[in-house]
Amino acid sequence: MKISVIGCGYLGAVHAAAMAKLGHDVVGVDTDPVKVAKLSAGEAPFHEPGLPELLTEGVRSGRLRFTTDIAQAGDARVHFLAVGTPQLSDSDGADLRFVDGAIDALRPILTPGSLVAGKSTVPVGTAATLAERIAETGAGLAWNPEFLREGFAVADTLTPDRIVYGVTDAAHAELLDEVYRVALDAGTPRITTDLPTAELVKTAANAFLATKISFINAMAEIAEVTGADVTTLADAIGHDARIGRRFLNAGIGFGGGCLPKDIRAFAARAEELGRAESVAFLRQVDAINLRRRERVIDLAVEMLGGSVFQKRIVVLGLTFKPDSDDVRDSPALDIAAQLHGLGAEVVATDPYGIENSRSRHPQLDYLEDVDDALRGAELAVLVTEWGEYRTLDAARTAELMAVPRMIDGRNALDTQAWKAAGFDYRGLGRS
Repeated sequence: MKISVIGCGYLGAVHAAAMAKLGHDVVGVDTDPVKVAKLSAGEAPFHEPGLPELLTEGVRSGRLRFTTDIAQAGDARVHFLAVGTPQLSDSDGADLRFVDGAIDALRPILTPGSLVAGKSTVPVGTAATLAERIAETGAGLAWNPEFLREGFAVADTLTPDRIVYGVTDAAHAELLDEVYRVALDAGTPRITTDLPTAELVKTAANAFLATKISFINAMAEIAEVTGADVTTLADAIGHDARIGRRFLNAGIGFGGGCLPKDIRAFAARAEELGRAESVAFLRQVDAINLRRRERVIDLAVEMLGGSVFQKRIVVLGLTFKPDSDDVRDSPALDIAAQLHGLGAEVVATDPYGIENSRSRHPQLDYLEDVDDALRGAELAVLVTEWGEYRTLDAARTAELMAVPRMIDGRNALDTQAWKAAGFDYRGLGRS
């Protein structure tokens, strides 16, 4: 099938490449000529395992191309809308300018029988408004939310755990079935519903995950004042099938370009609908999440004798999670910036996040080599659980540092091994 993907950022680039892998004829459209040039050369403009190979294969096969000219998407049967919905600068609501702009650009090329399939995360009720705006073209609108995990986005697109359609016409579902035939034939569950439910599926899923993470971090706050161990607590309650162990890892909290802004936008939309009380708990979820960053700062001050001023601190990790170069709303980068603001001599390192971090916080010192970053430090703070940090040799790390102190912001290290190596080791919510 000939399809287009409007917006080739993280979501759109992965979706376009995956659709080409499935055999479709795909044109990706983006307003950024630099991004389009990279993608056209088979280069990923961000770090995502497996994506460069997928892009190269698609471009070389002729099934995948990228352009800034939306007119080249005019003969597509399905147009996937994959533009960003960032947080508004002056409120918690979602900024829909890019969604509205994409619809404005699409309208002149839409034809009767074609379908716009939204993948962007939008406030509930948005799809119905967009459907009205394109109705005069004879094209239809469906909502097909994405459920990608950064670091696993390629697999999540090619072999999703579920596919959701929000439709107003059975023909639209049949058209999407053609797009996802490989996954459906492999047994992937398909859920067909109305537009508002499909919109809510994504926001509700993110709200639930954020709540689960903040719940265990709230328990970490209690554990820290009672001497309990939150990791053992999570293991114990995680055996309950009704709860499950995943996303019960206490630490510095969640970040990235999705969960923080999505839960805020959800709460803002609930207020607009007159149902603020229904998701009022999300404000606490957000507050708990941000408090964990403050806890790391407090620990650093405590461990360094009451002040971090002019103390060399190495921050291990900058991205909001491993296997990504994404530093949007990254708790790791925020902690590094806060320590610098208190006068610390902060040296930060990350396998893929330095370039993006430097563009946001040029005042920090960055080193690519982990040994160089550790050398002479009076405190190390592990804030992104990259594999190379999880497997650091405690004894050798102690030799490199001026004073062996470690804050394990992800509870990713072997407590006993690091204490045995002479470290003043502090986990979050761990005795």
